[in-house]
Amino acid sequence: MLVLGVDPGLTRCGVGVVDGTPGRATLIDAGVITTPAGMDTPLRLLAIERGLEDWITRHHVDVVAIERVFAQHNLMTVVGTAQAAGVAMLVAARHGLPVHHHTPSEVKAAITGSGRADKAQVQTMVARILKLDAAPKPADAADAVALAICHSWRGTAAQRYADAARLAQTSRPRRGVTTSVRKVT
Repeated sequence: MLVLGVDPGLTRCGVGVVDGTPGRATLIDAGVITTPAGMDTPLRLLAIERGLEDWITRHHVDVVAIERVFAQHNLMTVVGTAQAAGVAMLVAARHGLPVHHHTPSEVKAAITGSGRADKAQVQTMVARILKLDAAPKPADAADAVALAICHSWRGTAAQRYADAARLAQTSRPRRGVTTSVRKVT
C-alpha cells in the first residue's frame, strides 16, 4: 500500500511516500512543499494544493495520512497548520483517496515504541526502519515519512478492525426486536 504522509505547515509542508504493510516499509520519496512567509495566505494554500496534486498524481498513492492538528501556544501557527491540513484533505478527496489522521504521540509510539520520544529518536528509528544511513531531510520530510510508516503499520489494522465491527453490527439481529406473523382466521 502506498501511503502519502503529510506534515502540514504553511512555510514547510512535509511530504513522504512509503510503500508499507504492518512490519515492513520502503521509502519511495520524501520532501517538502515550501512557500515564502511574505506571500498572501490564499496564494500559499494554492501553492501547497498544487504541490500535493503533483505528489499524489506522480506516485499514485492509495491513502493519505495527515498529522492531526493540535493546539499549540502560538494560535497563528495552529491556524496555518490547520489550513494546510484542510488543503491536503481536499486534494485527497478530489482523488477519491481515504484520509486518516494520526496524533504526534501515535506516530512516535508506532515508530519508537514510546509516545514521548523526541524528534531525534523518531528520526533515528525512521532511518533504521527504512534501512537508510540517515533520516530524510529536512525534519518536516522525516516527520511526513514517519506518518506514512505509522499509518502503514497501525492504520491498516485499525481500519480492518473498524470495518469488521461495522460488518458485525449490520449483520447481527437487534436485541429486543422480535417479529412474528400470525394468521388471524
